[in-house]
Amino acid sequence: MRPTHRQASMPVDVPTCVILGGGGHARVLIDCLRASEVALPYAVLDADRSLWGREVLGVPVRGGDGLLPDLLREGIRHFVVGVGGIGDNEPRRRLFERARRQGLTPLRVCHPSAMCSPSAVIGQGTVVFPHAVVNTGARLGVNVIVNTSAVIEHDCVVGDHVHVATGAVLCSTVHVGVLAHIGAGAVVRQCLTIGEGAVVGAGAAVVRDVPAGVTVFGVPAEPADSILGGVEDLRRENLG
Repeated sequence: MRPTHRQASMPVDVPTCVILGGGGHARVLIDCLRASEVALPYAVLDADRSLWGREVLGVPVRGGDGLLPDLLREGIRHFVVGVGGIGDNEPRRRLFERARRQGLTPLRVCHPSAMCSPSAVIGQGTVVFPHAVVNTGARLGVNVIVNTSAVIEHDCVVGDHVHVATGAVLCSTVHVGVLAHIGAGAVVRQCLTIGEGAVVGAGAAVVRDVPAGVTVFGVPAEPADSILGGVEDLRRENLG
């Protein structure tokens, strides 16, 4: 395998890693890996056959994730999930768990421009993108995405496989359940709970707890079913 971009400038003890997913999220992740020098991107695996044999920012796309055993034999021991999520984080969870079952170790990646408090606890496989903030006493589970310029304020607890999207803000002491999604630019008021698998729409202002599995959007945020039901009632009245 030929050297990848910036290999010559990295410390000799930096490990190599495989990136699971080859889309836009993976490109940002490769930039973060190179900037932080946490690991050298060695290969990308993606289910999309049209990407096989191509490169993502100079990193070769070797094939699908069925090649994980081959990469292990080549000496690769670390991985990061390069798949983002828009409301559904289950595909990211499956990739994460599959790589761990194969014996690979997930990497934590924090871009140098991000601010991660020394007292914060950040789980394996979690990525913190440029200009994001993870503040004092926050606890993040495994395989979390803290996207560009997102803010996790002090003492928040964020469950496994959560995506806090670009520019979203969790005010202090917010609890976010496993597999939840906080949309771009959303704001969650302090001391609230976002349930497991819940989705907060982009730009929402959340001022009360969101139950597990519920999608909310708007200002203030309301359950999608109630908003859409109200719109349907108005439509029927107007038709009548």
